[in-house]
Formats: sequence, structure tokens, C-alpha cells
Amino acid sequence: MANYFSLFLVILTVGSGLIWLIDSLVFAPKRRERQAVIESSTGATSALNNEVKLPYIVDTAQQIFPVIAFVLVLRSFLYEPFQIPSGSMMPTLLVGDFILVEKYAYGLKDPVFRKKFVDTGAPERGDVVVFKYPEEPSIDYIKRVVGLPGDIIEYRNKALYIKPACDDGSDCEAIKPVKLTFQENETFKQNGSALERFSEQLGEVEHEILRNPAVPPIERLNLALLPKEFRYYTQPGTRINEWIVPEGQYFVLGDNRDNSRDSRYWGFVEDQHLVGQAVAIWISFEFERDPSSWLPNWVPTGIRFNRVGGIQ
Repeated sequence: MANYFSLFLVILTVGSGLIWLIDSLVFAPKRRERQAVIESSTGATSALNNEVKLPYIVDTAQQIFPVIAFVLVLRSFLYEPFQIPSGSMMPTLLVGDFILVEKYAYGLKDPVFRKKFVDTGAPERGDVVVFKYPEEPSIDYIKRVVGLPGDIIEYRNKALYIKPACDDGSDCEAIKPVKLTFQENETFKQNGSALERFSEQLGEVEHEILRNPAVPPIERLNLALLPKEFRYYTQPGTRINEWIVPEGQYFVLGDNRDNSRDSRYWGFVEDQHLVGQAVAIWISFEFERDPSSWLPNWVPTGIRFNRVGGIQ
């Protein structure tokens, strides 16, 4: 849907701009000549509005082009709003959060073919990023970057282990667990089970994650009985819960670790699929309504003003 809207904006901007340009170069001079003839023959300008009238389509194009062009530039290269549709990033992001994504954080891309023409940076460990879902690029996903190119990532017994990339093998760090600090049993529930909240340290970023104690680690499950969609993505020569991040790609996880379909299941995010960095919540709506209510589910029941602000 986002791609279709971008294409619509481009077509509307180019179309209205061309109408304005062609009129300015071809038809406007003829209207001015006709106006001059009328003024010289009548000596009055009262009839000009009827005799030399700006065509409706040109008038419309002149009015909408500056607005549409501004929206196109803002949305394509600066900031774009997104709505959080699921709980995979709880507690960082909740359903009903409306966020701003910084489009220029990882490079400027054209809004149609999404080819990068200016490189402005790369994701850092801990960034919350929006990207095109690799298995269906028309869908936007949001997750947290945990693995950078060259990293070795392991996820065992529900703990995240990282071995950072290095050029010289003698100076490489050993793989080690990411620091976790238990916070409390959360009010968030999943399938009737209270979720556990932890503080996690990824590089310079400290954030919170959720884990469901009722969901066992994948190591304890019989993989032969698991449906394909619940099995981890595997690379040749690695274990089922180990991944080596390729060059130019990233490994991402949801903060709600037992309720997130992420790199563990479908692999890596290529640089070309990155949309931008999620930087702020600009508004947050509640949708907690009694099932007997006559109002549709999409009508908000309240505004969570305490959630407005930067994303950690």
C-alpha cells in the first residue's frame, strides 16, 4: 500500500507540474496575446475574465502542485508516518502507536524504484528500523537491529548471543550473551500467560523486551513436528539457532520475542529493503472497547499522551 501511495504521489506531482509547465510555455503566451488584443480593441478589461479565462485543469494544477511536491519530498526523503499494526515490538511500540520514520537515516532513495542515490549512513545495533518484508516487499515491517554485517548471532534458551564482526581473527571477541536484567512480570498477556519484562543492552542502546514463560525454547521442541512456518531459518554449515550475517544485510528481532516473526524465521534484511529509522511516537491511540459496543473496532477509545516522544 505504501508503494502504491508513493507511486500515486509521483504521478500526481509530475502530471500537475507538466500541465503547469506546458501551459506556461505554450498556452499562457497565447492568452496574453488575446488579452492584449481585447484591451486594445475595447479599451476595457471588464470582459477579460470571460474572454481570457484560465482553464480549470491548469488552475487546479497550479494550486495542487506546490502542495503535492512538498508532501512528496517530505514523505520520500525526510519523514514518513507509520501505524503500528501488531504487538511484535511490545513494550517499545504498542498497537495504536503512530510513529515517524526518518527516511534519510540510511540513504536517500528514489520513491518509485527505491534505488539509493546518496549514502547517508548505516543501521547501528539497537536501531528500530522499518523495512520492506523480504518475503513480500509490498509489506512494511518494523523490528530492532541486533546483528550487523559479519556478526555471528545465536539465540539459545531464549537468550541472545552476539560475536561482533572483526577483521583480524586474533583480536576478535568471543561470542557472549547480551546483558539482560529482569524487571517484572508485565501486565501484558499472551494466550492467558503474563509476560516477563527484561531490560536488554544492545551496544549503547538499553531497551526492554518481553518473553512468554509458557513458550518453551526451540531447543526443547521436536523440530520434526513443528510446522514449517515455526522453524528457524538455517544457513549451510550453521546450527539451527545460529546465523552469520552476510555483507550488506542485517539481522532483526522483535522486542516481544515469543510473538514476533523476524530474522529467526525468514533470514536477513538487505540494505536495499531498508525504509528508515523509527525515531518518535507522535500520537498513540487506545482501542480497548467492550465486545458488546456498537462502535467499530477501528474507532479509538482514548489517547495515550504519555507515549508521545522518542523511541528507545
